[in-house]
Amino acid sequence: MIFREAVRADLPAVIALLADDVLGRTRDRTEVDEQYERAFGDITADPRNQLIVAEADGELLGCMQLTYIPGLGRHGTERQLIEAVRVRSDQRGRGLGRQMMTWAIGQARARGCGLVQLTTDKSRHDAHRFYLGLGFVASHEGMKLPL
Repeated sequence: MIFREAVRADLPAVIALLADDVLGRTRDRTEVDEQYERAFGDITADPRNQLIVAEADGELLGCMQLTYIPGLGRHGTERQLIEAVRVRSDQRGRGLGRQMMTWAIGQARARGCGLVQLTTDKSRHDAHRFYLGLGFVASHEGMKLPL
């Protein structure tokens, strides 16, 4: 398994991963359009953002977005935000998600981040158990405001 930054040719597979999910089916599409192109360009142009893909034998099996957030809180600690973690449905339950998260946390440590954070939908009970098993603590109540 290799982890690398996504390139434009990966975009169709990445958005397919986002839509290959109970919640993703209701909010993502499977075809590359202008909005996906713009978002991909914005992510790849921003040095604090990485769209990471997990690849084995030339196949994309997973993806996640890592964002590095500077802050004054916690004595100027930079934090890593992990979002859009997806594993291809036929690969779930094989340890790939754990490999991806371990790799991402290692990247945060290497960069000197003092905190790794993520949000997960309240309906994703399996994901909650997964993240707790990795050592994450449900220490905060997250809120979102759709615009």
